[in-house]
This record gives sequence, structure tokens and C-alpha cells, in this order.
Amino acid sequence: MTYEVPPPKNSPEPGYYYHFKHDPDGPVNNYAYYIYGVGHHTEDDCRAEDAFMQVYRPLYEESYAYRNGGLFDLRPLHMFFERAEWKGQQVPRFTRIVDPDVIAQLEPIRARMYPSP
Repeated sequence: MTYEVPPPKNSPEPGYYYHFKHDPDGPVNNYAYYIYGVGHHTEDDCRAEDAFMQVYRPLYEESYAYRNGGLFDLRPLHMFFERAEWKGQQVPRFTRIVDPDVIAQLEPIRARMYPSP
């Protein structure tokens, strides 16, 4: 039961992240995401490793979530921290964006794509 699973000890801070498919030579927002936090799966029969989900939104217009009404994306939290194979290398699936200039470019994109109600 998911209500018996202890809360995660490690979860990403809210903020801007790049997915491993991000192309640094492309637009600043390609494969960029805003991470909101962690959600808890409410179904009793979910697998324990899927009890906590990363909640985020893509910041590129080609994404399914944006094209379909500004949905949120969810990913099992354990997958967020997994490494992925990319071009023959094992790389972090997501990397936090800490460059203030990049964040300054992403903030208006996020505001335009997902205006507050």
C-alpha cells in the first residue's frame, strides 16, 4: 500500500532543469523543464517504487503536455535520478540549471506558456 511507504529522502529542488536530450547548440528551452515538486500516488495497488512522482512541465512547445492544454508531466521519482544512456555514455537524466543568465531566459518562456490564472 502506498500509504505505508515512507516519504522519499531525496527529491529535486523546484527549479529549472535540462533533460539529457538537451542540445546546447539549440534553443535555450529545448528539453528544458520546470520542476514543481514531488507528488504521492494515491492508489493502494501501485508499486512501491512508483509511489512518488516528479511533477514538472516542459518549456518547449513541441511537447505533448503543452500541446494538450498545458498538462503537467509525471515521472516516477526513482527514474528522475537514474542515469540514461546517451551517445554511448551514461549521463544524468536531468541536470539542474544554475546559470542565472539561462534562468533569466527561461522565466519569460515559462510565464508565456503557463500563465498564472
